[in-house]
Amino acid sequence: MDLIDKNITIIQNLCKRYKVLRLFAFGSVLTDKFRQDSDVDLLVEFDTIDLKDYADNYFDFKFSLRDLLKKEIDLLENKGLKNPFLKQSIDSTKKMIYG
Repeated sequence: MDLIDKNITIIQNLCKRYKVLRLFAFGSVLTDKFRQDSDVDLLVEFDTIDLKDYADNYFDFKFSLRDLLKKEIDLLENKGLKNPFLKQSIDSTKKMIYG
């Protein structure tokens, strides 16, 4: 979580810029298993965004995080989680970083 904590102010500013309601970290970034080659797993909930602007907003946010953290970003959208086992696994370990 050190990587997130060191950049929390900039991450929160990006969340405001890209209309994020809530952002959660989950997976290895929260544990001592996080390594130099690990990606960063994030779960996002966006505010209402015009459909024509959605893809640009999503990818601009994802790539801004990648550029900031110098890590690949696995950015899942909460409403897109259909697998109940995956949702339960994420929900049991996630930590809110914005919202």
